[in-house]
Amino acid sequence: MQKTVQQFDILYKECKQVFTSKLKDYGTSWRIFRLSSLTDQLFIKAKRIRTLEETNENKVGDSIASEYMGIINYCIIALIQIKQAQNPNLAISVEEATQWHEEIYIELLDLLSKKNHDYGEAWRSMRVSSFTDIILTKLYRIKQIEDNNGHTIISEGVDGNYFDCINYAMFALIHLKGEN
Repeated sequence: MQKTVQQFDILYKECKQVFTSKLKDYGTSWRIFRLSSLTDQLFIKAKRIRTLEETNENKVGDSIASEYMGIINYCIIALIQIKQAQNPNLAISVEEATQWHEEIYIELLDLLSKKNHDYGEAWRSMRVSSFTDIILTKLYRIKQIEDNNGHTIISEGVDGNYFDCINYAMFALIHLKGEN
């Protein structure tokens, strides 16, 4: 388990670096996104990964790893949007946005620790393509929940699915880096 936390920390720092660099370039323009738009953005990234996995042809040039990092950051943005739904400010400082990003990561580590314990790190024996499929499934679930105005009968809400997408994208990155 300690190895997993260390791997997550390294990958998180890489994702956070991309996030803060883009904050400096674009500010917090992402605050305009509704959750449904973020879900669609995530779907585009996951669908591209699946297409690249199936065709082995990459005409755009962005790597599968960079797309998984994008999934992580967009899911974190979605979780921030959920937590900051009552905050109307679009222009947030880099420091404050980065703090929100870090708060989500703390929650992610807690969830990872619980799930990784219960599942015995089964993800280490999975294929990267399975992570892609699971993420796409989670995104379809999120879309269905959004279409139901956020209501579920027995299932977890969108936030749980976003957290799961982050975990699976992290697992995929660990596999892609050959650090499984």
